[in-house]
Amino acid sequence: MKIFIKSKEEIARLRDANLVVAAVLDEVERACVPGATTWQLNQLAAALLQKYSARSAFLGYEVGDAPPYPAVICTSVNDEVVHGVPRRDRVLKDGDIVGIDFGAYKEGYCGDSARTIAIGEVSAEARALMDATREALERAISRCVTGGRLGDIGDAVQSHVEPRGYSVVRQFVGHGIGRRMHEDPPVPNWGKAGRGLRLKPGMVLAIEPMINAGASDVVVLADQWTSVTADGSLSAHFEHSVAITENGPMVLSRP
Repeated sequence: MKIFIKSKEEIARLRDANLVVAAVLDEVERACVPGATTWQLNQLAAALLQKYSARSAFLGYEVGDAPPYPAVICTSVNDEVVHGVPRRDRVLKDGDIVGIDFGAYKEGYCGDSARTIAIGEVSAEARALMDATREALERAISRCVTGGRLGDIGDAVQSHVEPRGYSVVRQFVGHGIGRRMHEDPPVPNWGKAGRGLRLKPGMVLAIEPMINAGASDVVVLADQWTSVTADGSLSAHFEHSVAITENGPMVLSRP
């Protein structure tokens, strides 16, 4: 495992990239209304990438035997956990929840963030899941302190959501981020406090709880990207890129 420690200048550049990501996500969120297709959301994000002179971190991304990822955002609706592929025939409707994941390179540095968005009026069940996942991310961010351990981050997520009856997806994890979207270390959303890699100033982590209302099991669909809950339950996903500094966590993807 090779951990890249970033200088203050590099963190500033990562901040610039993440501010682009945040601005695009804000625009896409405003377009998340009943009747919109997930492909329209993707095309909006693609146009905004050009506006901000940034490059997609997702389009053409390759992993394993899967085909290159065909879009600039991931749109994961309801029981889709992550990596949902935008489609022209996927129309958002009142009561849906959609996870929007987006990454971009700006001047050689990568930003990455995600949020789950309510479409119109959603159920109390969906709202509670979204709130718990967002809260788990904030708890995890608060553990990103010099001298802490990687396990503190996972424990913060797990200990918040499991007592509420939710489950932590274990097939996918967060990651380091810098000049590449995925760097070491892997950042699980479960773990034991006080265990694991010691956190140091200059580490930058993309922390992304993926939480299911039902069981944790995930199935990858035939497109080899879209991942859904095995039991059809709802899933929520929130993500921020966070720098560890001597003065505490710096959330790079929050305006």
